[in-house]
Amino acid sequence: MRRRVLLALLGGVLLPAGLAACGIPNETEVQVDGSGPAAEAGAPNGSPARPPTPSDSAEPVPFIENYLRAAAAGEREQAYARVKEFIGPEAKGLLPEKQQSSEIELTVVRLLEKPEVTPPNNQGTSDVTLKVQQVGVLRADGVLDSPEASETEYRFQLRRADSGGPGLLLTNVPNVLLVSDTALREYYRSRTIYFWNSGRSRLVPDLRYLPSSVPAERRVTEVVKWLTGGPSKWLAQGVTGLPDGTRPINNATGADGHWEVNLTMPGADDKKLGLLATQLAWSLPELSGQLDLKIQNQKRRTVDLEQERAEHAVYPAGDRPVRYTVYDGAVRPLAIANEARAAVPLVPDANKNVVAAALARADDQILAALVVTGADRRQRLRVGSGPDPVAVFDTSRAYGSLSRPTWLRSLDGRHPAGLVAADGRLYRFDGAAGMSQVPLAVPGSVVAVAGSLDGHRIALVIGGALYVAAVSVDGGVVSVGQLRPLVALLTNISAVDWVAENDLVLAGNEADRRPAIHQITVDGAQETALKRDIGAEVTQLAAYPGAAVGGPPSLSFMYEANRAAYRNNPFDNIKREQVLDVPAGSRATNPTAPFFLY
Repeated sequence: MRRRVLLALLGGVLLPAGLAACGIPNETEVQVDGSGPAAEAGAPNGSPARPPTPSDSAEPVPFIENYLRAAAAGEREQAYARVKEFIGPEAKGLLPEKQQSSEIELTVVRLLEKPEVTPPNNQGTSDVTLKVQQVGVLRADGVLDSPEASETEYRFQLRRADSGGPGLLLTNVPNVLLVSDTALREYYRSRTIYFWNSGRSRLVPDLRYLPSSVPAERRVTEVVKWLTGGPSKWLAQGVTGLPDGTRPINNATGADGHWEVNLTMPGADDKKLGLLATQLAWSLPELSGQLDLKIQNQKRRTVDLEQERAEHAVYPAGDRPVRYTVYDGAVRPLAIANEARAAVPLVPDANKNVVAAALARADDQILAALVVTGADRRQRLRVGSGPDPVAVFDTSRAYGSLSRPTWLRSLDGRHPAGLVAADGRLYRFDGAAGMSQVPLAVPGSVVAVAGSLDGHRIALVIGGALYVAAVSVDGGVVSVGQLRPLVALLTNISAVDWVAENDLVLAGNEADRRPAIHQITVDGAQETALKRDIGAEVTQLAAYPGAAVGGPPSLSFMYEANRAAYRNNPFDNIKREQVLDVPAGSRATNPTAPFFLY
């Protein structure tokens, strides 16, 4: 079963600045096997944690920690009531209450330092100051949107609840519902729902959050509401929502393997109901048995949920991956443990002067994109496709520098397409190495781009910051949607790739300016350090986002730093003797630019 390494900041011990990113040891070995894209990131096991109360602590810092948990610790409708238990009567008006649950939003923050506490003054009050990073705004539909607030510091004032008593109450509070990122992990389950791409040929994940206190019989209702409400804003350009006017009629009902969903759906024919059936089956992965789809009280389709998932893959998961590296200017296979190995699927004449590469499988074809250096020391993109080994290539014009390219896993095999950063700008390329610039609304130099397993989401590094966006491919024409910035603890980010369905692995600098590799969710909600004190900037990074049987462990990645290649599971450098098929007379050097073919 897949699991996730998650961030924990407020569990009784607060870490100093620069180390607050982790509730785990400095270096974490992730040894996880499993399959399926529907694992719930960070879902707690068993019953939800008990909501905190003001009487749980008589000390200022733990009291504030519990306050930062209170809004998240249950149903949204009672969020203000839970929070106001911590506030004295004289200060309750400082937190204006919104009446409609759809308007209640939680401001999620990450603590960066240990809270500062002042001793009680002559009036018996003390102050607690929190230095924070804004993570995002949790909406009523379970979406964590980009931050709206810009505050980096919040101040609270406390007093004793009773004369000489042990309790505390707040006399001054910020005027928003604050929640720590740890509370989000403790009191919410992350869930993935799915929307069809524009061609309705594969599903695209959309990460949401559901309170752990929501009983099982209501989870179906919440998922149906999310699907009818449409995708997250940043995904909207790359996916298709349900037909306009689709709305749930009453709550979903059922239990013990039989469920019923009643909707209004304009033009609800067999095709539309079939698409919705697949969406529901994958968006409710914990359910088995049957689900009856009703349209305006008339049963129109009965869905065998397990059969639906078996017959309709959420998206192509990719074959068992094979590792490669660049050695002495050519792509070479790697021998890692007992993993699968394969010869390089390129003709020797094309496999020369390579500094980075991306290979992908598309049905019975291999897609190849090689960054090569010419005699003029400028770089070009050499692109080809065909059966193994790829023999026919085209070459782009020259650039000063190119990033590691990424293939978009589109179903349009006739028009393969990819993305690459060239001289600080984002370019789309086609199967004939045709390059065209992709305009972006964000300033800064583009240094890295990576495509997701589903083929409709990308991650970018622009000006040292991290972004995600939806993409669509139509006849080889790539359209990039609105860029969503992710708030990360790392700065000066240099590389990124998808390590799981809703997770990225990224490289940059921690607060002490030391290079490190972190893992972060696609919405920035959770971030954890995987490798610290790397010693040099990570210049390339490649991950395997699937979980193929017999392949490497889930959450596996490789990277290049200081002109040498490394891997995790376990962390180690990739040695020369692990490089296969090296011709006699090759120059002895370090392996570089490692990557996966899947």
